[in-house]
Amino acid sequence: EWVIRQYDHEVQGGSVLKPLQGIHNDGPGDACIVNPVLGSRKGIIVSNGMNPRYGDIDPYHMAASAIDEALRQIIAVGGSLDQVALLDNFCWGNTNKPDRLGSLVRAAQACHDIAIAYGTPFISGKDSLNNEFVTDKETIVIPPTLLISAVSVMEDVRNAVSMDIKEPGNLVYIVGLTRAELGGSHYYHIHGYKGNNIPKVDPVLGKKIMDTLAQTTKLRVIRSCHDCSEGGLAVAAAEMAFAGGYGIILNLSAVVTEGSIQRNDTILFSESNSRFVVEIRPEHQKQFEELVKDIPCGLLGEVTTEPLLKIYGLNKKPVINENIYDLKEAWQATLRW
Repeated sequence: EWVIRQYDHEVQGGSVLKPLQGIHNDGPGDACIVNPVLGSRKGIIVSNGMNPRYGDIDPYHMAASAIDEALRQIIAVGGSLDQVALLDNFCWGNTNKPDRLGSLVRAAQACHDIAIAYGTPFISGKDSLNNEFVTDKETIVIPPTLLISAVSVMEDVRNAVSMDIKEPGNLVYIVGLTRAELGGSHYYHIHGYKGNNIPKVDPVLGKKIMDTLAQTTKLRVIRSCHDCSEGGLAVAAAEMAFAGGYGIILNLSAVVTEGSIQRNDTILFSESNSRFVVEIRPEHQKQFEELVKDIPCGLLGEVTTEPLLKIYGLNKKPVINENIYDLKEAWQATLRW
């Protein structure tokens, strides 16, 4: 957090959405929006996506997931895929070695495939190769890592949406399809596992979901929106709650899954792509459900005044019941220096 606050993101007062959002401006936003020409309603959205742990399993799906993450963050703040450009930043080991070069080629192939599928061209990028250090005993090499940045034109910054929950009584939905994809996830990482069922991108479904939400945002139906990325649904819901200062009650049985998933932790922490947690006012429920009827969507629960994140499992018994300020402290404590 202190790193973000070192930089001036109020140049000429053009910030629409800052990196940190919510009632205390300390919740992790999905993307930033600036209004470079004061007096104009047009804005520029900047987002990014990255998860190097995926690269330990399959660099192709790491790259594909990074693109999907950068794009869905643009959608989450109220943007669309109509005018989006991508930039890549490859950080790799010694590409004179066949395995390093092979993994780089595989990541580059994903950039080609997913950019074409989403209609979002690469306009620039950079690379940092040969990140290896050889000692007498070992070779130290960085994990194959790809950072994707996305830049988009927003036609009307008044349609901007932040990630913090807004008011008690509002309905909370999950949009997108949850799969049993915990390979390379943060959940596996903290338990000492790597796994192999890495999140994959379905660009046909992903684009349909993103285009639908973009249209919904233009109608100003969505009160808040947060993408599911590192940590999955559970982390996204916690971040929305402590950023907004309200609690949330959720039911995992409402999550739309691919196949039958019997484990609560899989649904909670799966990092499947192209998913969003969305807050809607009750009076917009019928309109929203009509708009999203052709994409995976489930009514998870609602916002509460009680500052607790309560999540009920597949058997209707509580699996998470935590104070949102304790969750916030757990998130912030590791970032303090």
